[in-house]
Amino acid sequence: MPNAGVPERGDFADVALHLQESFLQNPEVEAFLRDLAAYAAFRLAPPDHECFCEITVLRPKKPAATAGSNTGAALLSPLESEHGDGPGLLAIRTASTVLVADLRREQRWPEYVRALRRQGILSVLSIPAMLEGDARGVLTFYCAQPVDIRDEIHVAEAFVRQASKGLKLALRMLKLEEIKEGMSAAMQTRTVIDLATGAIMAQNRCSQAAAFKLLRDASNSRNMKLREVAAAVVASVAGAADTFTYFDE
Repeated sequence: MPNAGVPERGDFADVALHLQESFLQNPEVEAFLRDLAAYAAFRLAPPDHECFCEITVLRPKKPAATAGSNTGAALLSPLESEHGDGPGLLAIRTASTVLVADLRREQRWPEYVRALRRQGILSVLSIPAMLEGDARGVLTFYCAQPVDIRDEIHVAEAFVRQASKGLKLALRMLKLEEIKEGMSAAMQTRTVIDLATGAIMAQNRCSQAAAFKLLRDASNSRNMKLREVAAAVVASVAGAADTFTYFDE
């Protein structure tokens, strides 16, 4: 290490730029993480060992996002949640690197260790990513041979520090996009409800408050979402189910 054609080992100033370009090409979380995992394996895996990398990102109110460099193979990181614990979860909890140099000698997580060994894995290195807010992340390297790289862990940690910068920026952009989509959905819902309220006001010659109460009561009695009841009212009046919301982004 390093691999041919890349900067000298320990010099990871290019990582943030690579991830910036990667995010522009792969705006979806899984695709971006998959590219980062492949890049991490390329930059850090010892050339004489069969190793690959997986990345897990945990965000509040979002399902865990995991991707790996071993394309087409089943992900190994979910085994930790399945068996209750493991080096990746420990690294996230303690915000510190966890190295299992030889799984044949590991006494912790017996079920997890057996599951990994059945997959042909004999060593694991998990390094937490430094993210913002309540987001948590970890890069985990799996190798088919025992790998004791205690003297070189700082190199991998330097890579992850640089990768964390690009990952933080990507998560910021994703959060902004999710907020935008949420606002758009909320405006569409509000439009349908307002149209239905107006239709009820016109038909029943009642106030806006009374019309909205009729909608809400129908929603509760039919065990339907308020938007669904409103959409049914609009469809019955307009003769079409589709309602469009027009606004400038």
